[in-house]
Amino acid sequence: MPASPMTASTRYVRYGLTKFYYCPAIAIKTAPTRAELNAGTDVSGEGADIGGWTAATDFVDTPDLLGQFVPQLAGRLKAETSTLSFYASSNSIDVRSLLPRGTTGFIVILDEGDVAGRKMAVFPIAVGSQAPQRGMEDAAQIQITFAITSTPAENVTIPA
Repeated sequence: MPASPMTASTRYVRYGLTKFYYCPAIAIKTAPTRAELNAGTDVSGEGADIGGWTAATDFVDTPDLLGQFVPQLAGRLKAETSTLSFYASSNSIDVRSLLPRGTTGFIVILDEGDVAGRKMAVFPIAVGSQAPQRGMEDAAQIQITFAITSTPAENVTIPA
């Protein structure tokens, strides 16, 4: 008897669906409350691009003298350099006021939208830089680079 197939996914594209919230405070990152999410700022509408926002394991080689194959062990977990790019405003009222260098808190990523029972990721962050993107042919943008300050909470259930 063959193996059972995995349940078919309902595929989607992120634009118009994925939400990014900046929350200044979350008491328990593995179980944010609806009040903590509502106290945050939905930055999705001003976002232009994203980068990073994943945690990956480094692997440690464990060679031995018995053969050519080099087995590995799962090592430390670390986050990629993570960025969000936002549109700049000609009157300077934009993300620079919300997320100046040194700001701490949480970026919450609701991949399938803010729908109770679905999953989200909670990244504890510190803002490292605000870098204006000064291309002449594109809408003005500011790229915010974040340090991920502790292990992200992944696959967290969105509260009602």
